[in-house]
Amino acid sequence: MSQYQTSSTVVDASTLVEYATITGRLIPASSEDYMKLTRLAWSFKRAVQVATRMIAKGVDSNDVLKELRKMLNKAYADSAFKIAKAIVRGCITNGGDPLHVEVRKLFIVSEGESSRLGNRNVRFEDTNLVKVKYPYDGSWTQFRAKFGEKYLPLLRELVKLAKQKKASYNAKIVFRNTKIYLHLSVPIQLYLKYFKRGDALGEFIAGFDLNSDRVNLVIIDKYERIVDVKTEWFPEVTSPGFSREKARALRLRALAKLLKYCYTHGVGAVVFENLLDVKKRRFAKSKTANRKISRFAKRELLHYVIVMSLKYGFKVLLADPKGTTSSAEHGRFMMKHGLDRH
Repeated sequence: MSQYQTSSTVVDASTLVEYATITGRLIPASSEDYMKLTRLAWSFKRAVQVATRMIAKGVDSNDVLKELRKMLNKAYADSAFKIAKAIVRGCITNGGDPLHVEVRKLFIVSEGESSRLGNRNVRFEDTNLVKVKYPYDGSWTQFRAKFGEKYLPLLRELVKLAKQKKASYNAKIVFRNTKIYLHLSVPIQLYLKYFKRGDALGEFIAGFDLNSDRVNLVIIDKYERIVDVKTEWFPEVTSPGFSREKARALRLRALAKLLKYCYTHGVGAVVFENLLDVKKRRFAKSKTANRKISRFAKRELLHYVIVMSLKYGFKVLLADPKGTTSSAEHGRFMMKHGLDRH
């Protein structure tokens, strides 16, 4: 699709996404395995908390890692350090004080290493058997893995490639409602091999605007003429006390609906704001507006929507949002086409 050219302000998103995430359950083989995993999760959480404080205070990275490696093995410690850096960066972006960050939930993260059979600390022996490294005595805890039937062919190939040291996968273990879940990040090309839905060959271009309470869609032709406009609303997600998980589900459902619409209406390329380059969020004077902004994890959604778009075979582009919504040209364009009212 050579008609979609990139520039210094437009980026090909397919080059930025290396993994797609699938989720399954982990069921401990014994009560001892469960207790060991729980202790490890508490230690990992503590390590991330310590690292956020040290990073926020400007402590040298080598000193932070040295401290973390006293608490965990090298691979766990390195993962905790990267998580802490992301937390501090996100807190600063949102206008917060990283010294006041509290890590509340129990979790464990281990990054993939192809030279270590896919992952140093979380190993797939088979599609239904996972071992997790317990660093305090060098033992392995065992868990039965339960993934949806549709993921099994993908997992079989991933396990085979990992044992051949040809693939890696990131693993995140979380505790939720007394259950243990494994979020597995698999190589994007392997994921698309099994879950690609089609090849979008249309000539139209779709632009998306992600907001806290809605998603706006504008479809244009090659002459930059508007051919369609749609908006999916979900105002309830900005209400005080509304579950973040439910809000995320509603936003993803809206995006999935609009992407499917684009696929069936001649769209070949989709464009989103390059939120990966946004250094700091803009806050308003209104407390309500600030609540909407702070609760809305745009970057998390962006990764998901890129993967979703690639499944349809769209050319996925990210445009620099700097100065667009506040420009006079943008205002005139929006008013001319009746888009200022969303």
